[in-house]
This record gives sequence, C-alpha cells and structure tokens, in this order.
Amino acid sequence: MAALTPRNLIQHELIGLEVVVVESANICSARISGEVIDETRNTLVISHGGSRKVIPKAAACFRFTLPSGVRVDVDGFQIIGRPEDRIKKRVGAGQ
Repeated sequence: MAALTPRNLIQHELIGLEVVVVESANICSARISGEVIDETRNTLVISHGGSRKVIPKAAACFRFTLPSGVRVDVDGFQIIGRPEDRIKKRVGAGQ
C-alpha cells in the first residue's frame, strides 16, 4: 500500500492515528481527541483520557494527524463504510 498522505488518507487504515473531533452534531463529542483504537462501518472509537469514546462518523468532522505531522480535516461522510471496503475504494480527482 502507498505511503499515507493527505490525498489518500480516506483509503488507509485509521486505527493508530491521532484524531480530534473538530465539529459534531453532538456537542458532547466536539473537541474529543486521542488515538483511533477501533473502527466500524459508522463509528470511530477513540481512546480519550483513559476511556473509549464512540463517535458516529456521519455526525462529525475529524482532524487526523499523519505520522509525518501533517494535519488533515475529513468530513465523516467521506469515511463511512466498512474499513475493509473503504480501503479498496478509488478516490476520484474531484474528491
């Protein structure tokens, strides 16, 4: 698999990346930050302050920090889907 870049982030494994919820329909979820520890079709599970927070993808915008230190904002709708299917998706030029 190609190196993780801002352009191909939505095709990569998200588990292990640092993330901040920058916007959320649920005010209690906004500003949650930590490491992605699990992912389902519709949620990200984030380790936050020693607890697990389950954040619906469709209701949030996430800021991921890549290993290179680059930060990338991603609308949750872009990452909805089973991780194994999302990884296979092709990203078009317009996305």
